[in-house]
Amino acid sequence: MKKILVANRGEIALRIMRTARKMGIRTVAVYSEIDRNAPHVRFADEAVAIGAAPSSESYLKMERIVDAALQTKADGIHPGYGFLSENAVFAQRVEDAGITFIGPRPHAIQVMGSKLAAKEAVKKYNIPMVPGVEEAITDIPKAKEVAAQIGYPILIKASAGGGGKGMRIVEREADFEAQMSRAISEAVNAFGDGSVFIEKYISSPRHIEIQVLADTHGNVVHLFERECSIQRRHQKVVEEAPSAVLTPEVRTAMGAAAVKVAQACDYVGAGTVEFLIDERLNFYFLEMNTRLQVEHPVTELITGIDLVEQQINIARGEVLPFQQKDLSIQGHAMELRVYAEDPLNDFLPNVGKLDYYQKPSGEGIRVDDGYEQGMDIPIYYDPMIAKLITYGKNRMAAIQKMKEAIQQYAIQGVATTLPFGKFVMEHDAFIKGKFDTHFVKIHYAPDAIKAAQQAESQIAALAALNAYLQEEERLQVPITNGSGWKTKRG
Repeated sequence: MKKILVANRGEIALRIMRTARKMGIRTVAVYSEIDRNAPHVRFADEAVAIGAAPSSESYLKMERIVDAALQTKADGIHPGYGFLSENAVFAQRVEDAGITFIGPRPHAIQVMGSKLAAKEAVKKYNIPMVPGVEEAITDIPKAKEVAAQIGYPILIKASAGGGGKGMRIVEREADFEAQMSRAISEAVNAFGDGSVFIEKYISSPRHIEIQVLADTHGNVVHLFERECSIQRRHQKVVEEAPSAVLTPEVRTAMGAAAVKVAQACDYVGAGTVEFLIDERLNFYFLEMNTRLQVEHPVTELITGIDLVEQQINIARGEVLPFQQKDLSIQGHAMELRVYAEDPLNDFLPNVGKLDYYQKPSGEGIRVDDGYEQGMDIPIYYDPMIAKLITYGKNRMAAIQKMKEAIQQYAIQGVATTLPFGKFVMEHDAFIKGKFDTHFVKIHYAPDAIKAAQQAESQIAALAALNAYLQEEERLQVPITNGSGWKTKRG
C-alpha cells in the first residue's frame, strides 16, 4: 500500500495522514468547497475537491470519493470516523472498485450497524445483555405490554441509532405512548428507520468500552478499556483509560467478552465494543462501533500502540505483531473533546471565527486538532475543534496535567468546552471516581463556572493593578532641585 485516500476532514484526517507519512505512505485529501484551505488539505500529498460545503454534497458522496481514489491511483481508503465510516454500502463499493477499505468487511459493518442484529449475533456466546426485547417494535400497544413485563423504568432505543438520537427514558406507564411516538419519529428523521427496541433502564450506569484489534489470520486481542461516562446529550465529552472502577477480574472478563463479540461477526481491523456497567460492576453488551473511535488516543498512550498504523498493517494482510499476553496498561490518560459549544448555554453550538488560537504543549500533553488561528468553524459539520489528551504515571497525575493543559489552552472568538473540562477535573465526584453517565445532570452547575471565571478575572485584575503600582513606585526616583530639597518624579 503506497497511497491512501482519507475520506474525512479535520483532526482525524490529519491524525491518519501523520501516521501514513511516518510509514512512508503518500496521502490524498478530499475536501468540500469550504475546506479548500484546511490544514488536512495542505498536509496531504494530493487533494481532490468533492463538492459543496454540506456533507450530503461532499463527504457523504460515495461515488465522488471512490472516483477521487481511482483518479489519484490510491491503493486504500481510510474512512476515519463519522461520515461513511460505518456504511456497509460504501465499504462494498470501495472493494468493488479494487481498492482496499481500511476497516472491517461490509458484512461486519452491516451486522453491528443494527443493535438488534448485533445482539442476535453475539447471543450464542453467552455475553451478558440488558434485559429487554430482541426484536424491533413499532406497534405501540404491543410495546406497552412488553414494557410492563420488563418493568419500569425502561429505555426505548432506535435500532439504527447512535449519538442519543431516537432514545427515550420512560419512568412510568402514563408517559409511554408519548415517548414511544417521539422515539419512532426521531429515528425516522435521523436514520430513515423507525425500528425501536425496549430494554430495562439501568439507573446508575457507567459507559465503558473495550478496544479490539483483529487481523485477517484469525488473531483477535483487546487493548483494555476506556471510561466514557462523562457525557452531555448522550454524547461523550471526557474519556479516560483505564477506568477507575474496574477490578482486574472484571477487566479480564470484559476483554474476553469483547474478543468474542469481534469473533461473532468475523471482525477485521480496529473496533470498539461498548458496555454498560451497573453499580455492582455487572456489565452488559451495548453495541459495537466498527471504526476508529474519537477517543482512541487514550488507548494509544496507555499501550504505546499506534492504532492507525495497526489498521493499515491489518488492511495489508499482516499478522498482528503481538498477542494478548504481550499487552499491559502503563500509566493513565485523559481526553477532553474541545467543542465549539457554550457550556453556559446548555452546550449549544457556538461556531464562528478563531480570533486567537494557542494550543498547549509539553511532556504528557497531546493535541489532535484540525484548525488554526483565523479559521472559521463551519456550521455544516461537528463543532469539535480539537481533542486535548494528557498522560501521567497515574490517574491523579493525568488529571493534574489536564488542568495545566486547559489553563494553557487559549481560544478566543468562540465559546468552548474547556471551562467544562476544568469543572470536571476539579469536581470531587470525578476525582474520587464516583460518577456515572448522569454526572452532568447531577453535578454540573453553569453558575459554578461563571463564578470561577469571575473570580479569575478579579484575581487577574488585582494582579495587574499590583504590578502597575509596583512599577509606579519603582519609577519614583529621587532627584535634587535647585533649592537643595529632594523631590520625587511622579
